[in-house]
Amino acid sequence: MDIEKPSNKTAGKPIQCRAAIATAPGEPLVIDEVIVDPPNSHEVRVRIICTSLCHSDVTFWKMKDFPAVFPRILGHEAIGVVESVGENVDGVVEGDVVIPHFLADCTECVGCRSKKGNLCSAFPFKISPWMPRDQTSRFKDLRGETIHHFVSVSSFSEYTVLDIAHVVKVDPTVPPNRACLLSCGVSTGVGAAWRTANVEVGSTVVIFGLGSIGLAVAEGARLCGATRIIGVDVISEKFEIGKRFGVTEFVNSKNCGDKSVSQIIIDMTDGGADYCFECVGLASLVQEAYACCRKGWGKTIVLGVDQPGSQLSLSSFEVLHSGKILMGSLFGGLKAKSDIPILLKRYMDKWSYVPFSGTRAG
Repeated sequence: MDIEKPSNKTAGKPIQCRAAIATAPGEPLVIDEVIVDPPNSHEVRVRIICTSLCHSDVTFWKMKDFPAVFPRILGHEAIGVVESVGENVDGVVEGDVVIPHFLADCTECVGCRSKKGNLCSAFPFKISPWMPRDQTSRFKDLRGETIHHFVSVSSFSEYTVLDIAHVVKVDPTVPPNRACLLSCGVSTGVGAAWRTANVEVGSTVVIFGLGSIGLAVAEGARLCGATRIIGVDVISEKFEIGKRFGVTEFVNSKNCGDKSVSQIIIDMTDGGADYCFECVGLASLVQEAYACCRKGWGKTIVLGVDQPGSQLSLSSFEVLHSGKILMGSLFGGLKAKSDIPILLKRYMDKWSYVPFSGTRAG
């Protein structure tokens, strides 16, 4: 893509630009002028090239109670060009193409250095209205009133400020309308199959919810070599879309008669699936997914964002005797700074059918 070089005239100075501002729960976003402050230490200011809509944006746009905060600039799937950098920034310079990511990857803390997970202990994930290091905002309106951040990204603005722990430099030749999807949705789904579940060649996978996350899980499972990929949704037309991402079979959960969807899956798979992924964000579906993963080794991976306060109810007797695994997967278990470039390369190489390796390097 053609990259417009940043102007030194704006470095270190506030920038006035347009942003789509959420002013109240469920109300239409307001396109208005905002002031974006220059980056502080460990921060970069980025000109957004392309941004996409994730369902989590919609969830928090509609939400009335905390952690919903207004006014706020939503958006967290994007790609942009670094306009200016603050002090103590390594790894990126003005003019670099970067992808923001909501889950921090500082590369230095115990969590980021470990091969066992992807949760940064220096900057734990939270739905914060502030920048992560100093708990202040870089946005204000033309009256000087504070506008809040969203998950350390806020990409529904022509310019945004990002902590360096939330930015990864990428190949500038990648199409921006594809690359921005790796900020959240595609990375979360593909990563959940690849990194979190470590789906094995020849395995059976069930995906509850064939939205963008679920379809990305299907693609990830296909790339890992899964033989059967069963999609579960309430819209039968999604099966045709799902086939393009590797879905081999489909169950409409509204048409199960007197059986639960978990029993249907158990019957189809002769005892349960090797891996089940919940991609909707409903506690009831998590329980259905757990019920139909195979006893002895089945894994249920939770990806869907449920309402705060939602509770699961599981039998402790069953947990002990079934030998199953139930786990969450934030950002698909990916470490953004090392794994996003791998996914981008797979895309630019036309998604080679060589199965993913689940072993994390380094």
